[in-house]
Amino acid sequence: MLIVEDERTMQRLLTLHLTKEGFETITADHGEEAISLLSSHQIDLAVVDVMMPVMDGFDFVKKLRETSTLPVIFLTARSDEKDRIEGLMLGGDDYLSKPFSKGELIARIQAVLRRTYQRNRNIIGHIDEREILSLEGIQLNRKARSVKVDQIPISLTVKEFDLLLFLFEHQGQVFTREHLLTSVWGLDYEGTERTVDTHIKTLRMKLKPYGNVIQTVWGIGYKLVDIE
Repeated sequence: MLIVEDERTMQRLLTLHLTKEGFETITADHGEEAISLLSSHQIDLAVVDVMMPVMDGFDFVKKLRETSTLPVIFLTARSDEKDRIEGLMLGGDDYLSKPFSKGELIARIQAVLRRTYQRNRNIIGHIDEREILSLEGIQLNRKARSVKVDQIPISLTVKEFDLLLFLFEHQGQVFTREHLLTSVWGLDYEGTERTVDTHIKTLRMKLKPYGNVIQTVWGIGYKLVDIE
């Protein structure tokens, strides 16, 4: 998560709120610095103040939209409707006026991420619909909801199977823990992202000697890869 905010008190507050919710964060003091960070970091969403020195939030999004569809939530002390419309027309995904509550901020971030992930999933449109999916010595039967390792059946819980199936269907793609929670457990699930970590750990144990096909992408989440 990228926080673009020149006011240090607000920057620290946003970092605290988002970190407590399990998000990895990086910060920039203005739009120009934020642009320089995009090429060296994997970022899911940017929370951007409108009024900043050097390059303000609107100019940042103008520059961003030349090359990226990264979702953006604007933050501003200005509540004028004209400003909100301008921000959204420039390519912002949502607009939050200061002061705001932590709950509203997190809810809006989660809503934008859900819409973005669903849109990307529809655009990509390459979910593997084969009945049998294989990788290394692992064989997954979608219809039978069964998994074999080196032709020997293994026992998985419902969610372990659903999580493994999702990763198989999107082999090579990196997903955040939040995305995996939303996709596998559903939008109404009230557990934490630790649920994903626990299930990944158990899957790796059950898939031995091929458990390392599920790789950790530090600071982001997980992906399924061919280890050969």
